[in-house]
Amino acid sequence: MQVSLRADLDPAAHIAFGEVLQPLRDEGILIMGSGMTYHNMQTLLANIHGANRAVPESELFDGWLTNVLTARAPDDRETALVEWQTAPAARIAHPREEHLLPLHVVVGAAGSDAGRRTLKDTVLGAAESAFQFG
Repeated sequence: MQVSLRADLDPAAHIAFGEVLQPLRDEGILIMGSGMTYHNMQTLLANIHGANRAVPESELFDGWLTNVLTARAPDDRETALVEWQTAPAARIAHPREEHLLPLHVVVGAAGSDAGRRTLKDTVLGAAESAFQFG
């Protein structure tokens, strides 16, 4: 079942929505969030058209996100994600947050499970990662 983001793009509300979904995990239902850890289309499109520049800001944000998601204390993880805009290079990585907020839902559903990075790659010069909980 696909769900939409809230129109207000409130990070805390998306985490709370994930918490409502958490019991579904006990029934063997996979909860997946799609999006990108770096989603600055202006930079990515410039690289498609030959700019070929590395995006060091993406590494800053990706490193912060990895530290947050792999933290053992869920309260610390959720607090950091609610305040994600204060992270290094946050608004460079995500001028708009709609490609980051599905992660907030997944984190809410993860409960006390710490995340682990399952993929790290460079796409059009930008660091991109994927994470799994449980």
